[in-house]
Amino acid sequence: MSELKEVREISEEELPDSLKDHWKNAKASVERNNAGYAIKFLQAILKEEPGFLNARKLLRQAEINETGASPGSAKKSLFGGGGGSAFVRQAKKDATGALVAIEKELEKDPFNLSVNEALHDIALRMNLLGTASFALETARKGNPENTKVAHRLAQFYVARDMHSEASIVYRDIVKNDPADGDAVKGEKDCSAKASMQQNRMSESSSFKDMVKSDEAAELEKASKTSLTPEQLAERAEELLVQYGQDQNNLAVVKQLASTYEQLEDWTSSQQFYSWAHELSNGDVALKNKSDEIGDRAAEKYIKDVEIAAAADPDNAELQAQLAEIKQARVTERLEECKVRVEQNPTDPKMRYDLGHAYYDAGDYSEAIPHLQQATRNPHIRTKVLLLLGRTFDAKGMTDLSIKQLKDANDELTQMDNTKKEILYELGVIYAKAERKEEALECFKQIYEIDYGYRDVAARVEGSYEG
Repeated sequence: MSELKEVREISEEELPDSLKDHWKNAKASVERNNAGYAIKFLQAILKEEPGFLNARKLLRQAEINETGASPGSAKKSLFGGGGGSAFVRQAKKDATGALVAIEKELEKDPFNLSVNEALHDIALRMNLLGTASFALETARKGNPENTKVAHRLAQFYVARDMHSEASIVYRDIVKNDPADGDAVKGEKDCSAKASMQQNRMSESSSFKDMVKSDEAAELEKASKTSLTPEQLAERAEELLVQYGQDQNNLAVVKQLASTYEQLEDWTSSQQFYSWAHELSNGDVALKNKSDEIGDRAAEKYIKDVEIAAAADPDNAELQAQLAEIKQARVTERLEECKVRVEQNPTDPKMRYDLGHAYYDAGDYSEAIPHLQQATRNPHIRTKVLLLLGRTFDAKGMTDLSIKQLKDANDELTQMDNTKKEILYELGVIYAKAERKEEALECFKQIYEIDYGYRDVAARVEGSYEG
């Protein structure tokens, strides 16, 4: 028997930088219901880091989504009833290779009993205890009437003094088979031991109880402190510990959402903002924040795929996938914005978002009335007029387009990026309308301030060469 490769279970923060983009893409793919794409990313991660349990859990979720598997639906392995033994034999020579092969098999049937049991056996030999328990939990979930695997899981927990977890498993066995004496006794013994463990923990945490009332104030203070990315990551770890102790602590959930937002981990941030909204009994501000961050997560996901596609232009499958993802996102965002306007019909920002979604979908006539309503909000009026100008231009209504852009330009006094964009757009439309002097005047205003902005230098200098 060859020596097993040294592998340990790692957290998200310990994931190598080379795999972090894969992990973000995988999470975003699951969130966007693109399970097949997520599976590819996650299998690639686990091939390099078999101890990254979070990836294995997310992979199983993606496989369940992709196959439509449900508890009790586990199919018979292609290898037969004892198919998992083939992987155990493979592991004697190549444990990590066996784990890769197991994941390929579970892609077809994530609840497969014998294959999950093989995953447990191999993970246990590699001292990947979290993976080992997860494998049996998955097997038990897919085969709820199989008390044999449930007993095995309970015994695994007992051997590691995880009596509360063991008690839960034994209780489920008794529900399925009240005559199972070993399970009845096991639940009673483990419940008693879990209670004693809890009492010891309570005694040791008396000091924490004294300062618990200051927790919210401390969290608020931390949120107002400027932190480096490293400090933010450390803060997230601290908050996750508190979250693990009480997942209904609204102050902690909001701080986690904000921290991940500052880290630009949009997927994690959106999940915590969404949970905070539920805990808050419907705080509208948290709902809006969750939607906003969800949009950023989707945009980041598409951008990551665009980068990958640009780096591999000959990959026809990837190029097609990018086009499909973009189109799906346009449709999805349009439906999301419709729902938001129905819920907040007088909110100009919601109207702007819906108008923008119609514009992206190429439905310019539907976009116009929503954008016109959105001009009532002075905080977003300029960008609304800019989009209105583009919308009228797309419909071939040049005079109306120019009017919107001129109004937007007149309302801005400082030559910032927004004014440059408006002037450039106005210049392009003037040029299309063959109003060359007016077009050149727009480009010159930008040229005087920012020589390198887009192609204004070529446009302005080219006008003198004639």
